Amino acid sequence: MGFLQSHGRHRQGDGGADLTVTGRLAGIARHARRRGPIEVLDRVLVTPESGVEGDCNGGKTKRQVSLIEANDWAAATGEAGIELPWWARRANLLVEDFDLPHGGDVRIRIGADVVIELKTEIDPCQRMDDLAPGLRCALEPDWRGGAGGKVIAGGIIAVGDEIRIEEQ
Repeated sequence: MGFLQSHGRHRQGDGGADLTVTGRLAGIARHARRRGPIEVLDRVLVTPESGVEGDCNGGKTKRQVSLIEANDWAAATGEAGIELPWWARRANLLVEDFDLPHGGDVRIRIGADVVIELKTEIDPCQRMDDLAPGLRCALEPDWRGGAGGKVIAGGIIAVGDEIRIEEQ
């Protein structure tokens, strides 16, 4: 697949040109400490210094903020035969109607101000199988485990905000 192509559901242009695609921020979550409880939010401050305000991963360089696609989570939990809320994946942001670009250094804009540079695929860990046997394996193909990124420009984001590829 091409640098900006992911699942082929949305980005289909001719001659290698990508179509403008937008999606929606469907969920926000954070956890103050590793393995700590998840807090689901309607809005949050995101900054280059600390990622999602109050989240323990804000100091990381490649995974300051984690994102997962709603369709990928639904497919993986369906394959594992279990119903779990999206935040059980411990991701910060849930996106709908948007394919997260595969590859590194692609920037996405959320709302008016926040820009996140996607840096890496987030591989599922053993914790997913602790939730449901087979969930880890179901999250492995095609970046289903999500993407990690670094905050380039901060601001407040809210559930319902538009998400799009940022032109560089």
